[in-house]
Amino acid sequence: MNNLLITGYRAHELGIFGQKHKGIPFIRKAIESKLIPLVEEGLEWVITPGQYGVDLWACESVIALKKNYPQLRLSILTAFEGQEEKWSEDKQEYYRDILKNVDYYAAVSKQPYSGPWQFTARDDLLLRKTEGIILVYDEEAGDASPKFMKEKALRKNREDGYLYLAVSSEDIQSAANEEQYEMADGMAGADNYEDRSPDWNEEI
Repeated sequence: MNNLLITGYRAHELGIFGQKHKGIPFIRKAIESKLIPLVEEGLEWVITPGQYGVDLWACESVIALKKNYPQLRLSILTAFEGQEEKWSEDKQEYYRDILKNVDYYAAVSKQPYSGPWQFTARDDLLLRKTEGIILVYDEEAGDASPKFMKEKALRKNREDGYLYLAVSSEDIQSAANEEQYEMADGMAGADNYEDRSPDWNEEI
């Protein structure tokens, strides 16, 4: 596989409003559990739409993995120019830091936001340019923005074997549990053990 799409929830859809939320590392870890086997098989490009949330957390994971997998490249393809202009200053700074480590950046529509058609055009291009997707989406969470990408990706899966890998809330909880077990094993006594399961609605 040469090109993989990673996308999913926007941060606010998960009740996350800052980069210090303790659930983010577990989301990243769950993504990496699906991503690393593909990278080890020779995956070359990870592409995201670059929205604030899963897209950018996945970018962080790819940037970290590039140190051990020099063939790996990262691309952000946004729906329109200046998608970050209405973000808060701290989010814009975070976005700019990620862009410094991106190998390719472009906007599908070379103009500011003008309508939902730009998101449709972006999604269609992302699916055409990739051979598979890691989608962070929980069926039981109800309707949210990843639902539309899921429907398109599954249709493409049926038509031409497009790879579809989902990251669910159970996968994220498993990543949190795994870290708990690792911490517990590393402690001298059980009395020092602290439950670190993420509260998705808690802001730190």
